[in-house]
Amino acid sequence: MTAQPANEAGSEKSETNFRFYDNRQKYLMFVNTCSEKWVVADRVARELKNLEPSPPAVRFFDAGIGDGTVLARVMRSMHTQYPRHPFLIAGKEISLEDVRLTLDKMPDRFFEHPETVLAITNISYGEAPWLVPAKPEARAKMVWKEVVLKGGTSAEFEKQILALQPFLARTWRTKTSEKTGSMIPEVPTTLIIYREDCSFILEDVIPRRDAPRADYDLAIASQPFRLSASTEFKAGRVLAPLAKGLRPKGRLLGIHSAGNDPALEIVQQVWPSEDPFTMSRHMLLEATKQALGDEARNYRFDPLPSSESLFRYEMHTLPDEIESERASIGTSTLLAAWNAATYVAQIDDARLAEAMSNPAYLEATRKVLRKNGELWFNDESYLIIRE
Repeated sequence: MTAQPANEAGSEKSETNFRFYDNRQKYLMFVNTCSEKWVVADRVARELKNLEPSPPAVRFFDAGIGDGTVLARVMRSMHTQYPRHPFLIAGKEISLEDVRLTLDKMPDRFFEHPETVLAITNISYGEAPWLVPAKPEARAKMVWKEVVLKGGTSAEFEKQILALQPFLARTWRTKTSEKTGSMIPEVPTTLIIYREDCSFILEDVIPRRDAPRADYDLAIASQPFRLSASTEFKAGRVLAPLAKGLRPKGRLLGIHSAGNDPALEIVQQVWPSEDPFTMSRHMLLEATKQALGDEARNYRFDPLPSSESLFRYEMHTLPDEIESERASIGTSTLLAAWNAATYVAQIDDARLAEAMSNPAYLEATRKVLRKNGELWFNDESYLIIRE
């Protein structure tokens, strides 16, 4: 799960109080205590059998790479489905720390599937599928770096990828927008990585700065926006541009939190009227139709039946730690559950600090865990398919 701050004027106050980038501890604790990455990757992998790729490559776009766990798992599934097809794996990520974590997972991917081109950019959703900014002045100052990996082992690839750390520290910087208060990149940057011994067969796959192209077979948008962002922003600034980046028969899989789960119960024990999960997939798809205008006729908007759309993931716990009424739920488990519930609900830091000033939040968390025997979260998914 990765979330980006809404880049809109109305979000300035909330962004000042709460940015996912500035909450690394919360993010990493959530990632390491919940199965969300595994379950989302499995949901994405189910779409692979529906693709109809055409030469020169299977083209995949991740709209919010996060720490790269979902991306690496999807790449493994893609190798299983298309073991000898060239891949273009592209994605957007503005967080320097997440780019580092993602690249750390890539040496083995280049070893198992040599015919891979990886492209990561920090530019906006509206431009990221094409890997270059739309405005000429931004394109002129962007950094475009190609890294050609030499050798044939994952250890050799790892060494060369690690050597990118100074480059990333210089270029993957962010600043606060004076207009919106949100985080934006200081310098538009795109990083391209591929193997030297496959450069000949990848000639038509490697992105070119002067010839931007999207045309993805599959794109995923898993939690790409803040819950509090407006429907118009989510549709017009994120989903519609991603849909435009699809090739004919290409598929965009959207995923977001749905609520109605024990995690929301924990939140409502402390803030009874809190319910951030009010925007359904049906509303998002309808708004995306409107954002696409006349182009909407070129797409199919599929909310999917609930049996296919809805899925859940859980927080990891020790056996019988919660199920047994006589067992004592450890403080670390309570803190992990509280963190996960409030992270998914995107509760801002000011309210969190106030709630955690007394131990009532731990008792509320314990009560919900005892009632349900485990902690799980509901997500829902939907599809936009280019006809």
